[in-house]
Order: sequence, then C-alpha cells, then structure tokens
Amino acid sequence: MRKISLLIVNSLDKLSGKWYSKTRARPGFPDSFYINKGEKTMKRSEVNKALRELEAMCQKYRCYLPPFCHFTPEEWETKGHEYDEVRDCCLGWDITDYGQGNFDKIGFSLITIRNGSQTMREKYPKVYAEKLLFLKEGQYSPNHFHWYKTEDIINRGGGNVLIRVYNSHPDESIDYESDVTVHTDGRTYTVPAGTQIRLTPGESIYIQQYLYHDFEVEPGTGDVLLGEVSQCNDDAKDNRFNPPMGRFPAIEEDEAPYRLLCTEYPAAKD
Repeated sequence: MRKISLLIVNSLDKLSGKWYSKTRARPGFPDSFYINKGEKTMKRSEVNKALRELEAMCQKYRCYLPPFCHFTPEEWETKGHEYDEVRDCCLGWDITDYGQGNFDKIGFSLITIRNGSQTMREKYPKVYAEKLLFLKEGQYSPNHFHWYKTEDIINRGGGNVLIRVYNSHPDESIDYESDVTVHTDGRTYTVPAGTQIRLTPGESIYIQQYLYHDFEVEPGTGDVLLGEVSQCNDDAKDNRFNPPMGRFPAIEEDEAPYRLLCTEYPAAKD
C-alpha cells in the first residue's frame, strides 16, 4: 500500500478556477499523522455533507463557532502567520472514518475549538482543549483509551449517547473482568466491565487515562452533539485503539472542499 500524507493542500488554480490537491509533509509532525492508503477512502462530497450537518447541529443548539471555522478554502490561501496557532494546534474542522471506509456506520465529525501543543509548549502553553463532536444515530466510535489526556465527554444536545467502559491491563489489553469506577457529574460509582453509561442532554462522564471507552447513539433517540473538555489534545500520538485502526481518512477529491480540515491548511502567507 502507498503511504500518503494526510496534510493535503487543496489549492485553487487561479487560471482554471478549479481545485487541485497536492500532498506535503508538514515539518515537525510525526509519521503517525500519516495513514496507508488502500481502497477505503472518503469522497470529498461525503466530507462536505458531514461538515454541513455538524454546522447545522451547532446552530440548532446555539454552539457558536470561532471565526476561523467560517473561513473558506479561498480565504485560507490569504491567511498569514497570525493564524499559526490554528495550523500548529490542529484547530478547526475534523472528520474520521477510522480508515474503515464506512463513515455512516463507523466514524463521526468534530471541531477542535481550542488546544495547546505538547511539542511546542513554550509557544502554545495552554494545557487544555475543547471539542464539539457530532455523532449521528447509527454511527459508532470504536474502543480506545488515551495515555496522556483525561477528558470530560458532555452531551450538549439531541439524543442520548451510550459510552461503554472497560479498565485496561498493564500490557494495554482490555480487562473484561474487573469492575470500573465511573465518575459522572459529581457522582462516583462502580459498574461491571463493559457497561454502557447513558448520557442524556446535559449529562457528562469523566474519562481517565487508560480507560477504554467506545460510544454510540442510543437507538431511537436521534443524533447527538457532544462536547469534550480535556487536557491538551494530540490525536497523532494519544489514541490507543483496540483493535488497531486509523484516525484520519484518505480523501478522494470528487468536488471542491466546503471547509478545509485541520490537517489541510496551506502554509502561511509571508
């Protein structure tokens, strides 16, 4: 399989008026920011549709977005170093199908609103991050834990979300036997391994390091807008999936991008 960079620069050909794609590796980003390209890709039209749906969900529940989320691809071509924090900390629009090529079943769309950097702490000293996640009914986020960050996952509106929890063994395998201590909105209690915790709108759960968790929408309750408040986020190095899978999609360009993803920004205009 051919390895491609996820940092795809979508550029406007000024003569033809058409978009074209080229790949480049952004200096300082690890190899884990790349994926192996097989036959499973997302079409740009699928990405555009998902981002518009997330944008509409934010409007419905009055989660107002920062200005950089509204920049068009053409506007990003004109932005200088004043927006380096957006580029370097991967703020903005994001999407994942976990490399499975079945976004309506496995995957979701999200926005990183604020974040620091674990690799450039002097330049970006924030120790926290905030995201909005849009999970449609029928979509699933696979089992994983984080080595570094802890997080709160908050139901901001819509249906109910079900979050399944397991402890992990020292070798990072899933512990299917031991009870799990759960923290939800100031309440601490214990549940059997594999229990799904239901979060209705307004409710939240604290996810500690090494706690395996997956999530999906409770059937029949409708799409969900989630919030995430966490320590500094690094999706390139801080996701332990079990079983292993990708994080960022390979994209087939079948139409112009509606918004650039956080891995697609062009270099700053000097």
